[in-house]
Amino acid sequence: MIVEKSIHYKVKQGIVVALPIIIGYFPIAMAFGLMAKNTSISFLDTSLFSMMVFAGASQFMALDLIGAGVTWANIILATFLLNLRHLMMTASLAVEFKSIPKKFLPLIGFGITDETFSVISFNKDKISTSFVLVLNFLSYSSWVIGTMVGYIVGEIIPAPLQTSLSIGLYAMFAALLFPEINKSKNIFFLSIISAIVYIILFYSNLFTSGWDIILGIIISSALGVVFFINSSKEREK
Repeated sequence: MIVEKSIHYKVKQGIVVALPIIIGYFPIAMAFGLMAKNTSISFLDTSLFSMMVFAGASQFMALDLIGAGVTWANIILATFLLNLRHLMMTASLAVEFKSIPKKFLPLIGFGITDETFSVISFNKDKISTSFVLVLNFLSYSSWVIGTMVGYIVGEIIPAPLQTSLSIGLYAMFAALLFPEINKSKNIFFLSIISAIVYIILFYSNLFTSGWDIILGIIISSALGVVFFINSSKEREK
């Protein structure tokens, strides 16, 4: 009886902390569904896109690359590089997941996004199998259902509202980036450097569409490693 109450309590906690993510994901997923339809991707493929990938930034980038006629190999490589950060996220959470049965870890790992990672990191005292599974499932469901709704009814939505949906992803990026910038000036400088690197690669026209993004990610990541290592050494002196 006590165990059941504990599980119910953890489930309620998972629902409560998932609500902001659900509210944030749904309109952005609708924008993705609408954009996928405008890119002439079928409803089934669009739905599977969100079901199997479940990575907003990568999905929007993939749409741009598909629209530009980039080869599937380059799209896979670009999305892989963009999602490498998830390896670090799940690795850092692995220490906190010792109480979770190993059979659930692959499922939980699939559900880790920037947002769920942040929520779990700020609620380490609540971590349990029930809490994490509920959080991930509700976030995932919001994204998948939002994608389907956006594809089906997106064109019915007034044009001004469609435009506001399309900038939702940028708002989400800003919400993730600005708090980190407040914590460290290094992240602010790295963000500026990354933007400059991509602008140079894009307007140089030296690379085919898609490779400018891939090289931009690689170069920016390498510069970030060097930048932070040097900053760390200076603080130790």
